[in-house]
Amino acid sequence: MVKNNDIISFLNKEKKCTEKISEKHGDIKKIIDVLINARDKGNSIYVIGNGGSGSTASHFVSDLLKTAILKNKNRFKAISLVDNIPVMLAWSNDTSFDDIFEQQLVNYIHDGDVVIAFSGSGNSKNILKALKYCSKFNVVSIGFSGSTGGKMKKLCTICLTVPSTDMLLIESSHVVICHCIISYIRNKGTPKFKYE
Repeated sequence: MVKNNDIISFLNKEKKCTEKISEKHGDIKKIIDVLINARDKGNSIYVIGNGGSGSTASHFVSDLLKTAILKNKNRFKAISLVDNIPVMLAWSNDTSFDDIFEQQLVNYIHDGDVVIAFSGSGNSKNILKALKYCSKFNVVSIGFSGSTGGKMKKLCTICLTVPSTDMLLIESSHVVICHCIISYIRNKGTPKFKYE
């Protein structure tokens, strides 16, 4: 049976984690500036992640494509590379699961684009391989990770780390940060649509 103090303990940990992340508001603003610059120049944004981080990648792209639409502004060109299951299965089956994001980027990436990677550990092989491929181009790579940022940190232009090793806290914090980014963008213009 779940005890109330277990629930309160988790929520308190989430609260403390969010408070520590708020100290990194400068890095969040840098990420926002990169995204707005890509939007205004018509460059593309590619987002990747595995498992829960994959769902965050898909969610963030959804918000960029719809929730962040402003009157008299360009729309974001964002693509979640986690959503085409047949192409991911094809690469996994024919070569390796480590190739599922890199090989999609081979089809798409151009100078000036942005790649966003979500990885709680920062050590997912397919994420690292994709980021290494991006280093061949003039792109901005943004990482969202936990604790130390893992190996991913050295491969990213900006790596925002959540001060926790608890994967649930890390993943929920990433969603909060993404919603913070979208909220900031919407508050800097006139939203085109109302949301019920």
